[in-house]
Amino acid sequence: MSPAWSAFIIVLVVANIGGCAWLLWGNRHVEIDASEKGETTGHDFDGIEELNNPLPAWWTWLFIATIVFGVGYFVLYPGFGSMPGILGWTSGGEAAANSAAAEAKYGPIYEAYLAQPIPDLLDDERALGMGRRIFVNRCAQCHGSDARGGRGYPNLTDGDWIHGSAPETIVQTISNGRVGIMPPLAGALGGDEGVRNVTEYVLSLSGREHDAAAAAAGGPMYAGLCGICHGVDGGGNQAIGAPNLSDDVWLHGGTRADIEYAIEAGLNNQMPAHSDILTEGRIHVTAAYVLSLSKGGAVRP
Repeated sequence: MSPAWSAFIIVLVVANIGGCAWLLWGNRHVEIDASEKGETTGHDFDGIEELNNPLPAWWTWLFIATIVFGVGYFVLYPGFGSMPGILGWTSGGEAAANSAAAEAKYGPIYEAYLAQPIPDLLDDERALGMGRRIFVNRCAQCHGSDARGGRGYPNLTDGDWIHGSAPETIVQTISNGRVGIMPPLAGALGGDEGVRNVTEYVLSLSGREHDAAAAAAGGPMYAGLCGICHGVDGGGNQAIGAPNLSDDVWLHGGTRADIEYAIEAGLNNQMPAHSDILTEGRIHVTAAYVLSLSKGGAVRP
């Protein structure tokens, strides 16, 4: 925090506490005769007058206690500008202490699972339950609580793996993340007509309805530009994360317009790395849970 912002906050805190004290002090001498109704403030609403009566004693002392508490809080804890407080407490330190306590309690459990191969955990309900809770907290925001994903977010239950379903591959994906790039090809294909022809050819790869003449024209262009990544037969390449175009599973939408857009403008996708958030043991059981979701996952021993 810069000195200017620190000074601004200090002035603001002092002004607020001082204002509360001044308000209380300025109204301490209001007295009325018990036989009279008291002095009116002049405010009247629906026949109800607002009177300038003294504050109840319990309210006054509660107000004083609040002011004293506020002063004590800013002495003990951070909040008075950049002053750390005499206790030296920080939210970051509190979070670190809680994380250390949790790791000391649960870390050995994850370490024990880390020593077991992932395929062996597929029948361990406790391990899968732990992986599911981590998934719900860290992964469900993108892949959904049911892991079925959505546009741009892979479905983890259908057995269609862009990078492969080997346990070590899933661990690598969770740990280091993934970056997927589909370059725009409109210029290389000669404009709209080339994009349309390649689109029709891509539709033909998965046996969908297509314009045969346009597909025939797009085939050579596909082979020269797209087959390098997706393969001549459209089967994809898991080594580089190139999707299979022959199985009719579409990460970014499979309509003719969606495919045309992907070819024309390109696509970018990113799976964030979690190695700086999750320990190896936690990643291990999460990978086991993800693998268990897929009907086409690795064969169990």
